[in-house]
Amino acid sequence: MKHTIATILRQKAEGNKIVMLTAYDYSTAKIMDEAGVEIILVGDSLGNTILGYPDTLSVTMEDMIHHSAAVARGLKDALLVTDMPFMSYQSSVYDAVVNAGRLVKEGRAQTVKLEGGQTYCPHIKAITEAQIPVMAHLGLTPQSVNAFGGYKVQGKDEKGGLTLIDDALAVEAAGAFALVLECVPADLATLVTDLLSIPVIGIGAGAGTDGQVLVYQDMLAAYGGTSPKFAKVFADTGTLMKEGFRDYFSETKAGLFPGEEHSFGIDPEIMKTLEQYAASKAG
Repeated sequence: MKHTIATILRQKAEGNKIVMLTAYDYSTAKIMDEAGVEIILVGDSLGNTILGYPDTLSVTMEDMIHHSAAVARGLKDALLVTDMPFMSYQSSVYDAVVNAGRLVKEGRAQTVKLEGGQTYCPHIKAITEAQIPVMAHLGLTPQSVNAFGGYKVQGKDEKGGLTLIDDALAVEAAGAFALVLECVPADLATLVTDLLSIPVIGIGAGAGTDGQVLVYQDMLAAYGGTSPKFAKVFADTGTLMKEGFRDYFSETKAGLFPGEEHSFGIDPEIMKTLEQYAASKAG
């Protein structure tokens, strides 16, 4: 089944949970698509997970376009959402529309995601008027890490909760087709989910949202068994990969790999001729 904006909106109406994961390359995206994942997010988290940056703030438009296009080539059914990186939209509404357009034209994104509430509603409205669907992102917004003073749960006090509700209603009114809530108290996330007519997808926001998204390296324990509090480890691939790399190292050092079963043969008569030729050259 090909997933579109229409099918995702219908899932909320039907109470059918939405499944979303991050991907940053062709092969991973292809596997996820074949597994039935409905939305693939090329997140600016690629700065941390793929490029080794200390945060998401260093990610460029060129980074996002490059990885988005690679992921797009691996998808058949999933809806592709690509993050707008830091300062690709904050500077002006004009920049927001131009850069969203680049993600669609060059990065083959089907929709874009941007962080922020009421302040960026004009940007959301302008992008959607340019016929580019927008997914909003509230709660812990990593591009605001310096303003937040770190990665902290958002909306825990009355003021923060009220602001989150107002921001959620505002981005919906501005035209966002869906909303990601990150690191928000579960009860508040459920309240917002019930309040909005658009799908709300949570990450660290409890089970009451319309769907879930995770950074795939977290749910696969790619860093050796460690993952955030909100991420369940579904497979410990980090440990498995280390074991595989160590076994490869050991067997290669010991001369056990490659074995005969990993090698190619040649006709003995041809080999004899080649040996004679090599001997003549050596002499």
